Amino acid sequence: MTWTNPLTLLWQGWARHRDRDRPIRRVVSNLPFEDLKKRDQPNRQYEGNTIKTNKYTLWSFIPMNLFEQFHRMANVYFVGLAILNFVPVVNAFQPEVALIPICVILALTAVKDGWEDFRRYQSDQQLNNMPCFIFSRKQMRLVKRRWKDVRVGDFVRVLSNQIIPADILLLHTSDPNGVCHMETANLDGETNLKQRRVVPGFSTLGKPFQPQTFSSTVVCENPNNNLNVFKGYVERPDKRRTGFGIDSLLLRGCTVRNTDDAAGIVVYTGHETKSMLNNSGPRYKRSKIERKMNTDVLFCVLLLFFMCLIGALGHSIWLETFTTMPSYIVPDRNGNYTPSVLAGFYMFFTMIILLQVMIPVSLYVSIELVKMGQIFFITQDVELYDEELDSRVQCRALNITEDLGQIQYVFSDKTGTLTENKMVFRRCTILGTEYCHDENAARLAVVSGANEEEEDTLYQQTKLPPLFPLEELQDSHTGDKNHANTQVTAANRRRSRVAAGAQSDMAFSTPLETVVVPDRKLMLEVDRQMASILSGPYLDFFLALAICNTVVVSTVTAQRERVKGRSNSAYSGGSFHIMGQWFRKGSLRNIFSSMKFFKRGEDTLADPFAKDEDEPDMFHSSDVSDSTTGQKVISSESEVKRSLSGTEEVCYEAHSPDEAALIHAAKAYGFTMVERTPYYVTVKLPDDTLLKFEVLDVLTFDSTRRRMSIIVRHPHTNEIIMYTKGADSAIMERLGNVFSDMSQVDNVAKQIAVKTQKDLDMYARDGLRTLCFAKKVISEKEFKAWFAIRQEALSAIDEKEERLLDTATYIENNFTLLGATGIEDRLQESVPETIQALRRAGMQVWVLTGDKPETAINIAYSCKLLDHEDLVFTFSTNRKSVCKMRLEDTLGELRRSSLSPGAEVQFRGNNSAFTLMEHSIGLVIDGPTLSMAMSDDLVEQFVELCKHCRAVLCCRVTPLQKSSVVKLIRQKLRVMTLAIGDGANDVNMIQAADVGIGVSGQEGMQAVMASDFAITRFKHLQRLLLVHGHWCYSRLANMVIYFFYKNVAYVNLLFWYQFYCGFSATAMIDYWLMIFFNLLFTSAPPIMFGIMDKEVSDSTLLSLPELYKKGQHSEGYRRSTFWIAILDAFYQSLVCFFIPYWTYNGSDIGIFSFGTPMNTVSLFTIILHLAIEIKSWTVLHWVIMIGSVLVYFIVTLAYSAICTSCNPPSNPYWIMHKQMADPMFYLVCILTTVVALLPRYTLHVLRGTLAPSPHLSARQLERLPPSHREQRIREWRGLRDTCISPSLRSQEHSSSPCPSA
Repeated sequence: MTWTNPLTLLWQGWARHRDRDRPIRRVVSNLPFEDLKKRDQPNRQYEGNTIKTNKYTLWSFIPMNLFEQFHRMANVYFVGLAILNFVPVVNAFQPEVALIPICVILALTAVKDGWEDFRRYQSDQQLNNMPCFIFSRKQMRLVKRRWKDVRVGDFVRVLSNQIIPADILLLHTSDPNGVCHMETANLDGETNLKQRRVVPGFSTLGKPFQPQTFSSTVVCENPNNNLNVFKGYVERPDKRRTGFGIDSLLLRGCTVRNTDDAAGIVVYTGHETKSMLNNSGPRYKRSKIERKMNTDVLFCVLLLFFMCLIGALGHSIWLETFTTMPSYIVPDRNGNYTPSVLAGFYMFFTMIILLQVMIPVSLYVSIELVKMGQIFFITQDVELYDEELDSRVQCRALNITEDLGQIQYVFSDKTGTLTENKMVFRRCTILGTEYCHDENAARLAVVSGANEEEEDTLYQQTKLPPLFPLEELQDSHTGDKNHANTQVTAANRRRSRVAAGAQSDMAFSTPLETVVVPDRKLMLEVDRQMASILSGPYLDFFLALAICNTVVVSTVTAQRERVKGRSNSAYSGGSFHIMGQWFRKGSLRNIFSSMKFFKRGEDTLADPFAKDEDEPDMFHSSDVSDSTTGQKVISSESEVKRSLSGTEEVCYEAHSPDEAALIHAAKAYGFTMVERTPYYVTVKLPDDTLLKFEVLDVLTFDSTRRRMSIIVRHPHTNEIIMYTKGADSAIMERLGNVFSDMSQVDNVAKQIAVKTQKDLDMYARDGLRTLCFAKKVISEKEFKAWFAIRQEALSAIDEKEERLLDTATYIENNFTLLGATGIEDRLQESVPETIQALRRAGMQVWVLTGDKPETAINIAYSCKLLDHEDLVFTFSTNRKSVCKMRLEDTLGELRRSSLSPGAEVQFRGNNSAFTLMEHSIGLVIDGPTLSMAMSDDLVEQFVELCKHCRAVLCCRVTPLQKSSVVKLIRQKLRVMTLAIGDGANDVNMIQAADVGIGVSGQEGMQAVMASDFAITRFKHLQRLLLVHGHWCYSRLANMVIYFFYKNVAYVNLLFWYQFYCGFSATAMIDYWLMIFFNLLFTSAPPIMFGIMDKEVSDSTLLSLPELYKKGQHSEGYRRSTFWIAILDAFYQSLVCFFIPYWTYNGSDIGIFSFGTPMNTVSLFTIILHLAIEIKSWTVLHWVIMIGSVLVYFIVTLAYSAICTSCNPPSNPYWIMHKQMADPMFYLVCILTTVVALLPRYTLHVLRGTLAPSPHLSARQLERLPPSHREQRIREWRGLRDTCISPSLRSQEHSSSPCPSA
């Protein structure tokens, strides 16, 4: 055994800490140091690959869990009282008994935490023990290891369809172009393939990878959670550096696709990988009710303090009344009596122990159970289930369900949230000539007008059969079971790629998006140029459409591979059913295609986490073959096309729907991109000629430049050409001196730009998304000089993004405009109805989008965000002084109109005048103006203007501006906000709002992962808020108020008794029965109340959105509501104490015989009090309410029968039996309960008769026949529209509701 100097160990530890603080990470190969011990390894300071998400071990569970639970002050409070009860001078009852309530609560919480942590432990073990291949220098081959054995600096090889075990810098692939395709569905939900490429200079074509020859050093940034950025360089021994980015990093948790194998060096492991740094788990927030409740708990503490102070003073005064101490006051061991003042001091703490239930410790546990029940019912709502996507609503934040019922402002993205995000190519303009594509418009009209049956037929003709049996897929359906099997099958075929690995449909690949009918006029122009020359503006335009993108190209011979999915027996039940459908609906060729497909699928589909029994045992072999590990499954519509036509089709996997629409438009005109590698892109022209462009560089899109460029070398002319696409403002401003040179008025380029701009404005007014295309020819000298600077920027770590942005901005200028496109993004189903419903519910709806104002305004009118009768103010300026003047003028008119309600303030336009009091107000503002309006000196005026607006539309805004607007309104107006979006650019906005909603649409799952709730359609927001939000708020608010009432009412029985026992902290109720009262007898009803109660049915809530305003105004839980409940509790406790007291006054009954009727009456009163509050009764309500009473009598009778010496010297033996044999007991119970509940019941009757609330009126409507109910609802709406003027609807959240119909 070798001895190591302790100073050396100390130095190594300090060096490890120092390296972690460095801004960069240096990684060298582990192979030369394989024989050394771990402490001598060069990469020893980096974490291992073992994942540990569980918090506890077998030995640390109890202390750590208790430590965590004691972070909750209520637990500390009750444990402190239990310990205080062990002090003899202040104990109120048996010390052991005082521990029972808090121990039960701590135990239940510990069991829940332990079970959740055990499940995390099992998941960790499964991941840590997954197999992988690591290169060994000793054995000179790849050896089988486990994920937990991977270290930074190891060389790992990943085969096709295997999951990547760590973050690996790609150095070799089996692809001759040095490309590896990766699926990131497990990471961000996006199923379109991402292309990764080998670091330049580290892969030799046709030669196997030799890790033992790697002698370079990898220098990269420290671990971070940014999935889109990775920067660093490889430094060779001769100090030459080669930069790399995110396109060379294989991310842990992703799956290798369409590549036989890939290898590289590990740079991040374990918890330092990007996937683990993004794994933040469930979101926890404090709801608005919880914040109010914590304040009310403090009020209860103050109330308890005063009650205990009264008890202490009363006991001290009571002792002073005795001239000689009575015999029942026991002296200490020395025969001395405690002074009255000191005895009063002791009594203060004794009273705290006795009245401790005043603080509702079980309320927190009950709220957690209630919210779990509410989340269950939300996720199980069939109306929120999306059959097309096979997805239901997700609740990612577990403790803010009631906030859904208090939303006042809704901030929404446009693209993908209000619209389908299914981009359809509609029109284009080339060299100033507009091509309207009438034939394509007619086709789209037919497709959009097709009914569901026609859509099913369309999919049956273009899609292959589903991979899994219909019976298994039907298990997840909760809708109407009477639907035809054909409809369910069609829906299953349309399901998206959410379940990664189970389906192979590619994003943005529906016939609506991929099929484009060419414009005849444009087709003739293209054919004319193709016949004369192989270059020209029309050809350049379509070449730009075809290659200026990041689309991944694959063919039927290189489709996405899938590992084996299910055992062969799993298909036996469903295959015959599907084949039967194909016999009925398909041709003979389809039948044979189906049979062939299933045969191949049986051999290729499997769970990536488990090894199939029929699969060759690769991991037990001593080496790894370079051959393909599995067959390839063809799973796109191109397979059907090829089987019919005999020609090979290409398939595109786009990162965005815009790119998919454009590349399919180019394909429709014969410009088909057939191959893309990091170094070449090949396009097939209409005459089948192949053009193979050398890719010199790609300037990717970013939100600052708002454009993308690709620099290629033309194969025929050898020219260096840059094709660029982007927003119109990002292209037009870089057309050289087209607009600035006033001497060239009749310049052709200027005329083309002017005509193109007019066409762009027309597209925007029609609601189309616009993109401009341009080109630039770069000289060899200019490119070489620029490319050298570009390479330096790529190799940088510090300020890399800024340097890359500068290089892109430098080269992207002096464009030659080619043309522009108009792409349609249609509104989702029921968006206008949803926005109108949210408006009627009192919510202000804002739309924040990056689109042009013209496009956004068109969509705003289409979705009813703006009405044509609205007075719309448009703010668009680049001068702050103009912005300030517009704000002041507009606010001045608005203030004058509010001060003079009878006056009609008019804003006169060119041909008409708008009367302010007759029209609601809308605001349209663009990004630059918004930045000025949110400056410190104008922000107050801007917020005041927004308060008057019924709708606000923010255009051309950045993701940062979106979040800033949400924060501004939330903080300045102190309102509850909700933000909804579907893309990564909406993440900041979603996280800034009180409630964040993610839409799992076409742009991946980043918005969903950052959200509190996730839905699939914007229309689901209506039911989520108006129904479930209203229910959750009213249920939880009523339950919390009831909990405070219940505890105060019961504790006061003990307090009133102190006036008759010398404030000695004596209890007339047995201690065990007191404990059972809260833990057993009255625990289930309020939980049931918080989960099941329905104030109004869902259909009524949807028909009358105005009912939602109860939560906005906090009508269910106000400070006055709390104190009224406390006063009612004091009154009921007085009745429950004094009626039995007066009944048994002067009798010779014992203390427990006196307390038993009070305990029983209190139970009846508390249970029936809840019965008065329950709005909807079900069988479960009756079972729990009656069951609680039965449990009380059963437990009390059993306890009285067996407890002979439980509480000496007074014991409750047979007391309950004697009471129940006495008729007076029943009379007291009935009379006391009636008197105690009479005021509350009378108040409910008078309120319902004289001043019924809107909710009571709505419940009365539900009892009417359907025809009468619809008529009354229409009358209700008409009355509210009459009593609320349009100009004041924007302020409904702060006004009193209109009288109900």
